[in-house]
Amino acid sequence: MIKLGVIYGGISTEHEVSKISAKSILENLDKEKYDIYPILIEKDGEWYDDKSKNKIENIITYLKNLDIVFPVLHGMGGEDGTIQGLFEIAGVKYVGCKVLASSVGMDKVYTKIIFEKAKINQTKYVYVRKYEKGEYIYIDDNFDEHKISIDELVNLAEKQLTYPMFVKPSNSGSSIGVNKALSKEELKKNIEIASKYDRKVLIEQGVVGKEVECAVLGNSKIGVEVTDPGEILAAGEFYSYESKYQDKNSKTLMTARITDEQKNKIKDWAKKAFHAIDGNGLSRVDFFVEDATGKIYINEINTLPGFTSISMYPKLFEAYGYSYRELLDKLIEINL
Repeated sequence: MIKLGVIYGGISTEHEVSKISAKSILENLDKEKYDIYPILIEKDGEWYDDKSKNKIENIITYLKNLDIVFPVLHGMGGEDGTIQGLFEIAGVKYVGCKVLASSVGMDKVYTKIIFEKAKINQTKYVYVRKYEKGEYIYIDDNFDEHKISIDELVNLAEKQLTYPMFVKPSNSGSSIGVNKALSKEELKKNIEIASKYDRKVLIEQGVVGKEVECAVLGNSKIGVEVTDPGEILAAGEFYSYESKYQDKNSKTLMTARITDEQKNKIKDWAKKAFHAIDGNGLSRVDFFVEDATGKIYINEINTLPGFTSISMYPKLFEAYGYSYRELLDKLIEINL
């Protein structure tokens, strides 16, 4: 039997979502194929064998006893390359993207830079870093830095973008800290909120249109499979954390309501984005399709997407033809 560690919880704001994802995975793993070791990382960073409830004193030794680990960790400390670096140092095989893809996939600023180089269409944006109270560092197109006040930042954003705008922490998952701004007052407030989650903040041009997502499986060595795009029907104004996990009125369509030409372009760009960050194993790639023009914009790539019973990644691959259990087997086999 394959000795498989499933790691969940973690130190990020997505601790509880991670536990829900892991519960689904643990319930669907083939118990005749895997000897499963459930590993819980508490919010304080302590590791526990969740079967025995014993604290793991020597993490490296414990991990080296396993054949492979499946990190089901969303957000900081889980999908940002840090725990992947631990696995690499320990010489432990693991499911999912490696250090580089995880870190740049988590950092929205640097994925934008890579997608720009790959010539994948995306919305205009303003990038700033929090400096001191009420002050920010604006990074221009040449990566030159300019110290500005929050009021100057708001004015600059209004010159370069139009409402609606979305304000996002650069490093944050599940739309945590992300807010939509329709006015100067909302923009200022949302910049301050995003700054609480990360010192790097993005202000993006909003798109009035459909939110669609593709699921990706594989790597450059064995090839990549991409599902047809699904569509998000958010209950709120956008697909926020609450819309994803708390509002039952949010719905998903496994076949997006777009043209075949748009579907094929989205699938091509999803594959290109995955290769551009040197992806491995799995990712979910998110796009917007503008209502007025039909134009497609890449939003972001998620290198460790949710695996709850309502999550798009497993649901898209179920529509593609892989059961939840088959999908888990494939993800583990890719990395063994």
